Amino acid sequence: MSGKRSNGEGTLRKRANGLWECSMMIGYHDDGRRRYKSFYGKTQKEAKDKAEAYKRDVEAGLYIDPNLTFQEWAQKWYDSYRDRVSPTTYEGYGYTLKLLQAGLGPRKLSAIKPIDIENFLKDLQAQGKSSSYLAKFRTMLFQIFHKAEANDLIRKNPVRFADKLRSQGPTKRREAFTAQEVKTLMAKLPEDRMGHTIRLMLATGMRTQEVLALEPRHIEPDGSCIHIRQAVNLVKGKPHIGPPKTANSLRDIPVPQIVRPSVLFLRSQAGQFLWDSGVPGQPFDPAHFRRNFQTAVSAVGVRPLTPHSCRHTYVSQLQALGVDMETIQSMVGHADIEMTQHYLHVQEKVRQAAARKLGKTFEVSR
Repeated sequence: MSGKRSNGEGTLRKRANGLWECSMMIGYHDDGRRRYKSFYGKTQKEAKDKAEAYKRDVEAGLYIDPNLTFQEWAQKWYDSYRDRVSPTTYEGYGYTLKLLQAGLGPRKLSAIKPIDIENFLKDLQAQGKSSSYLAKFRTMLFQIFHKAEANDLIRKNPVRFADKLRSQGPTKRREAFTAQEVKTLMAKLPEDRMGHTIRLMLATGMRTQEVLALEPRHIEPDGSCIHIRQAVNLVKGKPHIGPPKTANSLRDIPVPQIVRPSVLFLRSQAGQFLWDSGVPGQPFDPAHFRRNFQTAVSAVGVRPLTPHSCRHTYVSQLQALGVDMETIQSMVGHADIEMTQHYLHVQEKVRQAAARKLGKTFEVSR
């Protein structure tokens, strides 16, 4: 039978090997050529029944394309995320996706099993990747396969059934400045833009990207409050102004009275931003700021930690003062309390006090 056929219309023929073939048009290739799928059986009825079963599965949304690769689906998933996350997050996802595709890319999506996920992550662990690094890969894999499962491309998400890897060695503690280091920084840093910025970061817990995106209009005239409304995002390595990290990052931060002179100094010296880059409309580069930060703290005899350590310090100091978790979460702009807990640094004095309180419960009256 010749002539144009619509999707789902099949033709039967007997092959030279004795099998019957039912050939069905199922669509078109990207270049416009027709796509066909063939079903085989020892009898006409068997071949035709297989074709009919395929049609029913397609109509019910149950058909799984056995040739769809992980790379093809992962790229579709990634493209769909472009408008759902910030440019910085999207770019970071792209880097992670490349490594996933290198490890799983050519494999058929429906053929990937939980053991394959476990082996992939074990290989990364053997290469010395950190626990947080592995968690990032597992999370992205789960999202990719979850979307495939929701679209009936796979029967079940293999990541859900893959065993989690045990952390090798103790978890690296996020570093924060000690109480004495904070006092040194507050007292000895110079009265310049970097010095006052470090004081501000210690007193507000702002992210570097938030500090570098600050404009005078985001600061109350008396320096009492800072309004976080934007952040610096790196797009292909270049800083641009965009939305904050999460919806919770949009917040108003009260500034302690002792640090308000620093805020007012920065506000009075600002151009478009508190930290101008010299290029109109372009914010200061975070990497350059980080180098200047470490030089400044080293100059006053303090460990050259990263700017983000100010944020860790802020959280630990609030905790030491007895501030509740929900309040800390709102002040630092975390999406959930679990993230806030991840940042906590129990100071040694607090730990000793807790031990003394616990010890009293063991005392026996004589």
